[in-house]
Amino acid sequence: MRNEERVADHILEALLFSDYPRDRLEIIAIDDHSTDRTLEIIEYYARRDPRVRAMHRGNGRPGKPAALDDAIATATGDIVAVFDADYIPGRGLLRELVAPFMDPAVGAVMGRVVPLNCGVNLLTRLLDLERAAGYQVDQQARHNLRLLPQYGGTAGAFRKKAYYAVGGFDPDVLTEDTELTFRLRLAGWTVMYANRCECYEEVPQTWRVRTDQIRRWAIGHTQCFRRFAWKMITEPGLRSIERVDAVMLLGIYLIAPLLALALIASLFLFFKGGMNVLSVFLITFAIMAFNSIGNFASFFQIGTAVLLDGSGDRVRLLPLNVLNFALSIAVVTEALITHGGRRLFGRRTGWQKTERFRS
Repeated sequence: MRNEERVADHILEALLFSDYPRDRLEIIAIDDHSTDRTLEIIEYYARRDPRVRAMHRGNGRPGKPAALDDAIATATGDIVAVFDADYIPGRGLLRELVAPFMDPAVGAVMGRVVPLNCGVNLLTRLLDLERAAGYQVDQQARHNLRLLPQYGGTAGAFRKKAYYAVGGFDPDVLTEDTELTFRLRLAGWTVMYANRCECYEEVPQTWRVRTDQIRRWAIGHTQCFRRFAWKMITEPGLRSIERVDAVMLLGIYLIAPLLALALIASLFLFFKGGMNVLSVFLITFAIMAFNSIGNFASFFQIGTAVLLDGSGDRVRLLPLNVLNFALSIAVVTEALITHGGRRLFGRRTGWQKTERFRS
C-alpha cells in the first residue's frame, strides 16, 4: 500500500472476514513510503486483530516488487497470496485459491478479477468487458489447453519455495507478475487458473489513469519479452504449441507499434503513388485475413465471455471497444518508444501508482 487511505480498510476487512482457519492466516499489510494515513489505518487493524501485521517501509527502494520481497522474507506460511490495496476478495476466495497447491507441481495459481465499479461510466463498462474476456475466455482457454495461464500481480498466490527457487522478483521489471510466471514455467513449475476464485477490483474511471496503466503494462511486458522469448523457444521440455503461445503472449504489446508503422507506411506509399491495383488487392486481402483472426479475436473473446456470464445485454457495447483498441495502439507505441529512448541513455523507467477513486 502506498497512499491507500481511500481503500486500505476495505481490503483488510475483507481478509479478516475470510472463511479460512484463523491459525493459518497471516495478513501482512505493507505501507510503502506512504505520506497519508495509510500506516495509521494499518496499525489500527494490527492492534485490533493479531492476524494482521503492519510493515512500514520508509527507507529502501520503493515499488511493489521490492516491497513484496521484504514482506515475503518475513512471512511464515508456505503459500503467499498477494492483493493490491483496491481489491476486495470474496469470503471463500482464499480456500479455493490454495486448494490447487495440493499438487506439489503447482507453483502459482491465479484467480478471476471482476470489476466492482463497472457501472460508473463508459470506460468502466468497456473495462468490465475486457476483464471478462481476459479471464473467462483467455485465461481459461490457456488452462484447459495446458498452456501457460498468467499469474497476475494481485488476486493470485504462489508457493514461497518456488518463489525463492527462481530468484524472486526483479525490482527493475514493471510487471513482476509476468516475470514470475515465466520464471516459474522455465523452472518446471505449473501455473494454474481458477475461474471460480473471484476477486473484485476498482478499474480506472478516467482515460488518463487508463493510459498510465496501459503504459506500465506495455513496458513491463516488453521487458519480459526480451528476457524470456528466446528461452521459451530453446528451453527443453516444452511442447511446440506451448512455445508458440508463450512467445505470442510475450510479444502482444509489440503489435501496436507494428500496426502504427504499417499505417504510416501505407499512407506514405499511397501519396507517393507506389500502390498499383495488384498491391492494393493484396493489401486489402491481407488486412481482411488479419482482421478475421487477429484484430477481431478480442471481440470474439468478449462476445463469448458475455454469453458465459449470462449477461447478453452487455454485448451491445462491443462495437465501442474500438475506442480501447485505438487508444492502446497510440499509448503502447508511445510508451515503447519512450522506454527505448530511456534505455538508450541508461535511464530507468520507474513504477507509477494507479490512482484510486473509491471513498
